[in-house]
Amino acid sequence: MKITRIRAYRVELPLREGSYKWSGGKSVTVFDSTILGIETDTGHVGWGEVCPLGPFYLPAYAAGVRAGLAELGPHILGEDPTQIAKLNRRMDAALLGHPYVKSGIDMACWDLLGKATGLPVCHLLGGRYGDDVPLYRAISQESPEAMAGKVAGYRAEGYRRFQLKVGGDPDVDIARIRAVAAVLQPGDRLVADANTGWLQHEAMRVVRSVRDVDVCIEQPCKSYEECLAVRRNCDHPFVLDENVDSLEMLLRGRADGAMDAVNLKISKLGGLTKTKLVRDLCVQFGFAMTLEDSWGGDVVTAAIAHLAQSTPPEFIFSTTDFNSYVTVSTADGAPQRTNGRMSASTEPGLGIRPKMDMLGKPLVVVE
Repeated sequence: MKITRIRAYRVELPLREGSYKWSGGKSVTVFDSTILGIETDTGHVGWGEVCPLGPFYLPAYAAGVRAGLAELGPHILGEDPTQIAKLNRRMDAALLGHPYVKSGIDMACWDLLGKATGLPVCHLLGGRYGDDVPLYRAISQESPEAMAGKVAGYRAEGYRRFQLKVGGDPDVDIARIRAVAAVLQPGDRLVADANTGWLQHEAMRVVRSVRDVDVCIEQPCKSYEECLAVRRNCDHPFVLDENVDSLEMLLRGRADGAMDAVNLKISKLGGLTKTKLVRDLCVQFGFAMTLEDSWGGDVVTAAIAHLAQSTPPEFIFSTTDFNSYVTVSTADGAPQRTNGRMSASTEPGLGIRPKMDMLGKPLVVVE
């Protein structure tokens, strides 16, 4: 099997709730996502998706995905997409850095490998565990009362894990955490995710003020060193996200005792191949994981589902179904939420079939 052509499409993903707000006044109303198809000489087509959370979250931006594909694409024409580790080495040699650009290509190659072997991607990533995986719901930044009210509504949809967006004024964030914690029920899990939004002294104030609350603290500050200082003075379970962007950072965090759990985003690490490597080491090290991506629609959600369902369930801190946050569907066969959980497809590959009428004309064609 050889790659003969790559096509990349731009799709807009409006949010069901109108906007998504997190630390530092950041917000998004419509996500700019890139869906790409890798065509082969056997007639198989593999699909991937990359959707950065705006250019102000991680070193990634939507137009950069498509520009990067135009730059990188010619270097992988003629390559065998089922030899995924070899293809990743080829991409890394042709384009230094820019892991998010490579993520969609890598994802599409796993889809192709599944189609070529007749196996779902989760089988290829290590095997299918159980019938489904638990989902978390992100609670967009609002007033403490509004955020607490959202929890009740999401619990009615089956969610039991809630990621509270904080990282603003410490006094308001303390009120947010306490207001949401007050409406939790036994078995619920709460994470206060600051998305790098606090200064170190602000993070210290918050964690000390909610010491009596059953809450996990996620990525309180921008730098690894600041987060480590907070961690060493924090009684709560501690999660790192934005700082863990490579295998090297995972190893550093483990050596320093910097976290109890990690958030692994597929495009942040450069695709399913490298995320699997970090995931498997987390299992060996005993770290729980949130398995997700920066954002996305049906294709990304399918990839997340396969990654999560191939992970031993005791190591799954949570995962997410991004396609339930947006108003448009771009593919048939994508996982759908059922009582706060989702399942990976049992069909070969990712198990999705893009709706070509939704994709429109490709913005990038490499052949």
